[in-house]
Formats: sequence, C-alpha cells, structure tokens
Amino acid sequence: MMSPMTVITLVRGSITDQQVDAIVNAANSSLLGGGGVDGAIHRQGGPEILDACRALRASHYGKGLPTGQAVATTAGKLDAQWVIHTVGPVWSGRDDRSALLASCYREALKVAAGLGAKTVAFPAVSTGIFGWPMDDGARIAIRTVKESATAPVEEVRFVLFDEYAFGEFAEALAAQG
Repeated sequence: MMSPMTVITLVRGSITDQQVDAIVNAANSSLLGGGGVDGAIHRQGGPEILDACRALRASHYGKGLPTGQAVATTAGKLDAQWVIHTVGPVWSGRDDRSALLASCYREALKVAAGLGAKTVAFPAVSTGIFGWPMDDGARIAIRTVKESATAPVEEVRFVLFDEYAFGEFAEALAAQG
C-alpha cells in the first residue's frame, strides 16, 4: 500500500530535465544505451552512466539486466543522484506480460527506497518502441505505484513526453483515485 506521504504527480516534458533524487530509465537489457528515453538519458547524463553500466555488465549482469528487474547507477550530469535502470517487456497480443511491466515499477521503487530517494521520476515504461498500449501501460503504472510506494519515497513523478501520454496517465490516475 502506498505510503500516506507518497504523492503521484504528472508532468509533461523530458525526463532528462527533472530535478529529482532518482530518474528511472526505460533501458534495454544490455544497459549500454539505446533509443527513446534510454538514449536521451545516456546522452544528457554523459559517459559516467555508460561507464557504470559497463561495470555492471562486467560484474553482476554479464548477460544483461533481466526484464522486470532494476539496478541503479550514477546519474552523471543529470540533475539527479541516481539513474535506476529497468527493462520493460515488449508488448504481446498473445502473452500477458503485465506482471513483468508491473515488476519494473515495483523493483525500481524498491531500489529507490534502498538508496534513500525521496523523489523519483518515471517514464511510461514499455509504451514506446516496445509497443505497450498507452492506456494499459498507464493503468498498470499508476496501480503498481499506488500499491508499492513506501517511505522514504515522498513523490513519484510520471514524466510524459507528449499530450497523448499525459492524457492517458491523467485518466488512469483519476480512475484509480
């Protein structure tokens, strides 16, 4: 259950512009950068993030970060202390992968809490090139954060890149009270 002190806010813009303790990256399993949110975070954060990801690959995650898991690195030049990388599932019309998507949010919040982060910015995980329908992705994200957020996390901020995503998250937030 969400801590009574945890507030969910929605922001339209770029996640790389957020001033928070932790920025969540919708990473690919290689942890070595990519497109979309992942590419933007690596570009804005600079080489320190890539260096930290390479160190993770050389030690704990030789085969890459598994889908639904999360791990933290430095935030480099971003206005945050940490980047929490999580690998979302690719959407499938045949297989229900919603538990894996929920796990991304839950595990990222666990990592954030373990770091002592009070403010956490999330993108809409898996809704870009991984093809997850925005309305369903928003519903899963909001529900999971409401069920999972705990102290010391005081604010979970969903940073949505366009009006469509913002509208879908606003509807999901209103529907879930």
